[in-house]
Amino acid sequence: MILNIEQTEALYKLYPQIKSTIGDIAYDANGNEVTYNLQTVNAKVTQDEADKTSQEQAQATAKASALAKLTALGLTQAEVTALVG
Repeated sequence: MILNIEQTEALYKLYPQIKSTIGDIAYDANGNEVTYNLQTVNAKVTQDEADKTSQEQAQATAKASALAKLTALGLTQAEVTALVG
């Protein structure tokens, strides 16, 4: 088995002693194999994806709020677009 990018990133976050991976085998700075829990790694991937989605939703909500406030101030759609993008 080979870890995907998301799993590898989660592995490094959860196990800071891990410095490299080859396939699904993890190693510390001295080249010693490090044991890890793949179920925990996959749970971290799921949580990271949920956090990213939540952040994207918060950014979209903030942008919509900014657009509404600028429009309420009397700016034209072109002016709002120029300011917010």
